[in-house]
Amino acid sequence: MSFVRFLLTLHFTKTIDTTVMPTNKNALLRYQILDRCFSSKVRYCLEELKDVLEEKLGYSVSKRTIRYDIENMRNSPYDAPIEATPYDGKKCYYHYSDPEFSIFNVGLTNEELDKLLSTIQMLNRFRDTPANAWLGEVINKLECRLGAKASYEKLISFDQNDKLKGLEHLSGLLEATTQHQTLELTYHPYSQSNERLITVSPYYLKQYNGRWFLFGMNASNNRVESFAFDRIEKYAVSDKPFVKNEAIDFSSYFNDVVGVSVPSDNVPKEEVVLKFSDKRFPYVASKPIHPSQKVIAPCTISITVKPNFELDQHIFSYIPDVEVVSPGWLRDKVLEKIKENLKKYESVQNGCTDDI
Repeated sequence: MSFVRFLLTLHFTKTIDTTVMPTNKNALLRYQILDRCFSSKVRYCLEELKDVLEEKLGYSVSKRTIRYDIENMRNSPYDAPIEATPYDGKKCYYHYSDPEFSIFNVGLTNEELDKLLSTIQMLNRFRDTPANAWLGEVINKLECRLGAKASYEKLISFDQNDKLKGLEHLSGLLEATTQHQTLELTYHPYSQSNERLITVSPYYLKQYNGRWFLFGMNASNNRVESFAFDRIEKYAVSDKPFVKNEAIDFSSYFNDVVGVSVPSDNVPKEEVVLKFSDKRFPYVASKPIHPSQKVIAPCTISITVKPNFELDQHIFSYIPDVEVVSPGWLRDKVLEKIKENLKKYESVQNGCTDDI
């Protein structure tokens, strides 16, 4: 019944935390196979489970992945009663303590079925968005399992760039993050001409301004860094040990910034005061730049943040309808950028002739 509670939580909270999402398509297929093995009268050791999975799936599955799968199935939302019975020294047989148990057995009352179908109908509205492609797989499985099909009427759309590189990585990176699997990223930063191989312990996924970012521990410098999906050429699961996140609470990590670039701890927060034109101010007032935003004078707002690249870009996006009042160094920085840009237009104008 915990699986049902999990789905109902999605419906009533209207939010999805990607750090606790169950799995992607590949993991669900493994769970189905393992579920049948654990309920079988035949007992399987880890090596035998590996053989069965590889035979059914047609590709290699590591013992480490199987151990992660077993642990995840034991936890919420599945709560599978998987027992390990020792034999022959250090080896174990894996099986359900209750042979009638299955993670796919969902005994529902009529009321629960109605709520679950309502949930599926709500989720259907999001199934065609790139970031939620996994929903199509989950919904199809639920409809098949329940023997019912929710109506599907497309009533919502999202601003999206289907040609944005890296969206195809979302499902696999989410699974690796969920299962605490170390990754080898082939990464090509904008600032460098060559790609790099980076070992990362993935912790968190975040979308900002239409782009997706992976946050994790870079093994080369032991720092948590961000990696843009569109700069990841390819990735692979590594056998190197996963470094647990014991330093960062991602629920508050971005509180003091605009966007995803978080300066070091020794960078202080500053009050940034911006004055907007009469025509632009209502837009800024209804769509705050940052949660700390306050109106302090006519057409003037303040935000308290750690200045970063995204803040600069946000300010430039409002030109010519914005003036940086303070701090002085940021005002000077924006002014210099405007002057540099103006020179480009002046050079074009000076190069023109009347011989047309």
